[in-house]
Amino acid sequence: MRVRQHAAVEKMSNRTTTRADLLEAVYGTCPGLSRAQAREVVEQSLDEICAALERGETVKLRAFGAFSVRSKRARVGRNPKTGEEYPITARRVLTFRPSPRLIAAVNGETFEDESVLGRSLSGSSA
Repeated sequence: MRVRQHAAVEKMSNRTTTRADLLEAVYGTCPGLSRAQAREVVEQSLDEICAALERGETVKLRAFGAFSVRSKRARVGRNPKTGEEYPITARRVLTFRPSPRLIAAVNGETFEDESVLGRSLSGSSA
């Protein structure tokens, strides 16, 4: 069975997608919006995601993944070269768990392929 490849996967560039790229994507797909309105949509979306994460909420974006905040306790770290111990303070860290659909796309596979998921699609909620 031949796996469908996406054009972006075939190129595999080292380019970074920026806010300006997101703005252009929104502007290009919504012909009724001006550039200023498209910028406002992108900025408000990113601001709301950031605010939710700051409050400790999980942000789930269907077919993309879930961002969540985890608390890590304080612990003692060790310099591997010298063996010297030093304290690592308690902190909150941001984690991202990609959706099965995103994982399949990154690997150039189709999401509908059951072998990608390792289970039947009937039980999937992505």
